[in-house]
Amino acid sequence: MHASSEPRPSPAGVTRLAPSPTGALHLGNARTFLINWALARRHGWTIVLRIEDLDTPRNKPGAIEQTLEDLRWLGVDWDQGPIIQSADLSAHVRAMNALAAAGLVYPCALSRAEIEAAASAPQSGAESHEVRFPAALRPPLAPLPFDDPHTNWRFAVPDESVRIHDAFAGDAQFRPCDTVGDFVVWTKRAQPSYQLAVVVDDHRQRVTHVVRGDDLLESAARQTLLYRALGLSPTPRWFHLPLVVGADRRRLAKRHGDSRLARYRDLGVRAERVLGLLAWWSGAGAGAGCAPREMTRDEFLHQFDLATMPKAPVIFRPEDESWLLARS
Repeated sequence: MHASSEPRPSPAGVTRLAPSPTGALHLGNARTFLINWALARRHGWTIVLRIEDLDTPRNKPGAIEQTLEDLRWLGVDWDQGPIIQSADLSAHVRAMNALAAAGLVYPCALSRAEIEAAASAPQSGAESHEVRFPAALRPPLAPLPFDDPHTNWRFAVPDESVRIHDAFAGDAQFRPCDTVGDFVVWTKRAQPSYQLAVVVDDHRQRVTHVVRGDDLLESAARQTLLYRALGLSPTPRWFHLPLVVGADRRRLAKRHGDSRLARYRDLGVRAERVLGLLAWWSGAGAGAGCAPREMTRDEFLHQFDLATMPKAPVIFRPEDESWLLARS
């Protein structure tokens, strides 16, 4: 599979679907992709499909092909791609050269244990694997050559607040210097981190509208700092949507059972039935607030309205699973 050329954006804008091949699509991320697709088709945005495969230790064989099959089964299509993120890292290297030459990043070989011991700080979030990196551990900043891609490089986070204007979640203010500190922008696997990769790729693919889960709302502040540091503009318009969670209020995952689209398809569940549940969760359809009903992709497109979508997280209940399987 080869990366495609840059998208030809419509005057209305560009959005992207950005699945990761670390696992199969489940009901939670399928809902976000479906809403992203519906917003794009409603407003005339170009849709770019980008496979974010830089988390190489967690990538699963066959996951890319499975993702494409799942999206097509659900009725989600796209205009450009799939673009494989790892196929061309030249723009990310150029970004690192620019940040290093400006004295905004630095190599850091400290281990997680060493950072924890020095910082005596909790993780940045309940489900995060990050430990806050305090400015006290930062070496003196100076222009450097980006000459060691096999070590972690950190971005020197300025001591300032970042305001995010979100078209769905509303305005929010963050201080990454207090929550995550100097975060990694280049990893010792000789690859950009998620935070740098998404900024560079969104810019070079001319993305103007980013629709994703609100677990990434805080990341928008970090990404805004990188946009500024790299002199890239404009930043995208953000749409951070509430997640689908389990009964424990944690993000939907394997611990909540098997909610993969592929499982439901293998059990004979119709795509229209899955679409009906996703629509009900999103406040769309005549059955909204009462009970889900089967729905086609085009019905969802015409009935979904971001203005009436609930802002609270969606709880995947046993009754939802039973409804999905009732006619399989």
